[in-house]
Amino acid sequence: MNSLVEQALGSPILPEIVDELQVRLAQERARREKFYEELTEDQKAEFINGKVIVQSPAKLQHLVVRDNLHNLLHTFVRIRQLGLVIGEKALCVFPRNDYEPDVCFFKPEKAASLTPRQLKFPPPDFIAEILSDSTERTDRGEKFQDYEAHGIGEYWVIDPEAEILEQYVLRSGRFELALKSGSGEVHSSVVAGFVIPVRALFDAQLNLAALREILAQGPLS
Repeated sequence: MNSLVEQALGSPILPEIVDELQVRLAQERARREKFYEELTEDQKAEFINGKVIVQSPAKLQHLVVRDNLHNLLHTFVRIRQLGLVIGEKALCVFPRNDYEPDVCFFKPEKAASLTPRQLKFPPPDFIAEILSDSTERTDRGEKFQDYEAHGIGEYWVIDPEAEILEQYVLRSGRFELALKSGSGEVHSSVVAGFVIPVRALFDAQLNLAALREILAQGPLS
């Protein structure tokens, strides 16, 4: 971002650039307010760079992987009282854009500030997106950049077709790839103590075994 600012500052038409940006941002904010007004609870939609993106129905493999991760993470966090895990219908509000991540986690401080009738949520501490043909470009593009720029501590990108997990961890303001694998274990850097086999995201029996292990561990002593 600094390079873009420096480039604009070095331009003789800086005032014109600023004026044009102000006009376009005002128009975008008006479209965003309309998006909020027209959004319904049964609709999965996001507001990205001034455009309303309505998501199409997901394939079974997408839904299964999402549920596998949600069940494991939700159970682990709930037992240990580590915060709150929400599925894909939470509208997370970033400075410019609005997203509905497949799975997201809020640490206790943020979770405590949420109310039962809340419709707009702050940026989470952990986000996972399950790739699909229609969302991969955004998941790896605008969302990756936005999540990185606004302090998401950990971002999982899961490919349900290739059965690969990419774990990105925020370090010094930048996402670093901590793991890219279809096997082994993944250790969350944000959800303390959350360790699961990567295959448990894709295999029903391994998912059930991992869930039983979490239940057997119980709460923190």
